[in-house]
Amino acid sequence: MDDTDRRILGHLLRSARASFQEIGSAVGLSAPAVKRRVDRMVASGQITGFTALVNPAALGWTTEAYVEVYYRDNITPAELRRSLEPIPQVVGVWTIAGEADALVHVMATDMAEIESTVERIRENARVGRTRSAIVMSRILERPRT
Repeated sequence: MDDTDRRILGHLLRSARASFQEIGSAVGLSAPAVKRRVDRMVASGQITGFTALVNPAALGWTTEAYVEVYYRDNITPAELRRSLEPIPQVVGVWTIAGEADALVHVMATDMAEIESTVERIRENARVGRTRSAIVMSRILERPRT
């Protein structure tokens, strides 16, 4: 990936709906040249998809938490995915360094739904304990450039 690819990615991160012509004007390429570069980055896995960013409140998700999950023994990332992916309120899962085995991002309509989601996570017999942090307000979120 060269500097031009990085600049194209920066434009896509700021506005994925920008046309190839708009991006090309900003980076000094023709629209077809931008399209070829974007297609190449998709084919190589550098761009893994395109999505819309939605205000969580528009989906009724007004409450969110980060849940540290501590397993009784080792757990693989594949097992984490299998056990947590079916829970719709789980919007992100990461393996982490430290005492906890995983950090789980939960979004829900209210505290009762957060509580029932954490209970559902705990239903896995291998979960030893959890520790939750409730998000009070979102202050800053940056595109990953």
